[in-house]
Amino acid sequence: MRAKISYVITAAVLVFYFVLVGSRGVMLIESGTLITVPFGVAVLILPVIGVWFLWKNTQFVRRANRLAAELDAEGGLPVDELKRTPGGRIDRDSADEVFARRKAETEDSPDDWRSWFRLAVAYHDARDTPRARKAMQRAIALREAAR
Repeated sequence: MRAKISYVITAAVLVFYFVLVGSRGVMLIESGTLITVPFGVAVLILPVIGVWFLWKNTQFVRRANRLAAELDAEGGLPVDELKRTPGGRIDRDSADEVFARRKAETEDSPDDWRSWFRLAVAYHDARDTPRARKAMQRAIALREAAR
């Protein structure tokens, strides 16, 4: 729940920022000089890119959460078996060990979205966010293809 609240607050702040930047772009265009009009158009492009990125990110999170809920209903969510340091951080060797098992599981059944989901969690635990995201995108694509 805390993550959802943080995400909503961050998204709201970003939307406010996009509106603020967009209004400045419009003001630059309205001034009508040779320099401010192109600069205003360039400033307007930033919020458009930002809104697109925020929308794509939100879609990704919603789809990943749907998969998590479905896997939870099946009783297939990965169990947190990771060792932790005294400070609470995940032990790297423990994460690598779980990752090796998840990778083997995914190699054994490459068309199963569930194994890709668990691999994404293992990548995340191993602090490899880009690969975690790609594995989750693969899980989402496989699940949507199966529907």
